[in-house]
Amino acid sequence: MNTGWTTTPLTAELLRGALELEPTERGLRPHRLPRWAREQYTDPQLSMVEAETAGVRLVFRTAATAIELETTPTKRGMAGAPPRPDGCYDLLVDGELLARTTVPEGDRMILDPATGTADVQPGPSGTARFTGLPAGDKDVEIWLPHNEMTELVALRTDAPVAPAADRGRPVWLHHGSSLSHGSNATEPTSTWPVRAALLGGVELINLGFGGSALLDPFTARTMRDTPADLLSVKFGINLVGGDLMRLRAFTPAVHGFLDTIREGHPDAPLLVISPLHCPIHEDTPGPGAVDLSTGVLRFRATGDPAERAQGKLTLRVVRDELARIVRQRSASDPNLRYLDGEELYGPADYAELPLPDELHPDTAAHLRIGDRFAQRAAAPGGFFTARAAG
Repeated sequence: MNTGWTTTPLTAELLRGALELEPTERGLRPHRLPRWAREQYTDPQLSMVEAETAGVRLVFRTAATAIELETTPTKRGMAGAPPRPDGCYDLLVDGELLARTTVPEGDRMILDPATGTADVQPGPSGTARFTGLPAGDKDVEIWLPHNEMTELVALRTDAPVAPAADRGRPVWLHHGSSLSHGSNATEPTSTWPVRAALLGGVELINLGFGGSALLDPFTARTMRDTPADLLSVKFGINLVGGDLMRLRAFTPAVHGFLDTIREGHPDAPLLVISPLHCPIHEDTPGPGAVDLSTGVLRFRATGDPAERAQGKLTLRVVRDELARIVRQRSASDPNLRYLDGEELYGPADYAELPLPDELHPDTAAHLRIGDRFAQRAAAPGGFFTARAAG
């Protein structure tokens, strides 16, 4: 047993990607929405997904060759569906993935889609252990599970830890749905936004919220108030699947969301991304429904395509309207851009890498999407290299 551990207090200086740290009885819980925003709508789904640590990582400088991160994760599952794999902790040294592990312990939350209730079963904390790190000073990143709520309990190392220096990288603030959150990628650095950020050399703040990219004004105000160099928003699948608004409400809500962001970031590059290809909702409106009839989790659309005439949203309708809105606004906002989501994952990609549950990309598809986004964004004049136009 190592008797030479140094325990370092877990503070905001060591964390990136979280907007708030909540003290708990067991440690610290990172949040991706501030308290004031969470209090405006105490929806259990939103409360769960914003506390899942997608894009949140510990970043520090150390000569340690052994690291222990004690956490209490909350693992969620769905009644009637097979258990999900444990969330992963990815360790990078000087930007290179060196090791990956899991914490099997923790609380368990079982969601019942029929009743909308959740049964939480408390569990003990566990430890993500990394050994055999290279000697000498180095920058270490530990990316937390994107698909688990995580309470940070203790950080132990066999050498002192200091906050990592600011590398001067642009900060990319992104908002989207479960696809941006990371469903159904298996590792945090395999989710498409993290993959793109690592390839593009930017610092990611990921406000991808599974089921909750719904044009919420508090999310727009959060983006307005969060320091960032580059901003992007990705809308569509949750609005169609949730069947929450018609085209009449959608268009002014998008304008209002963008107006709010521009109050805090008037000249920053701002990218609007339309939905990726998803056959069940391309021409069929929501609501979407869970299908467990085969014992495997799948999704289906239950709307009537004829209802498009009454303003019901489909993915094609959303793409066309987002492109039109950006064309209209860009006449007076030269820093506003549009990206068709089917350029990242289109019909040909679905034929090769189909959505396993008919809604979410798997790891291979996430990597492809992230690679494509980074290639476009990091190119000369691309989103990651953009600067505010005069």
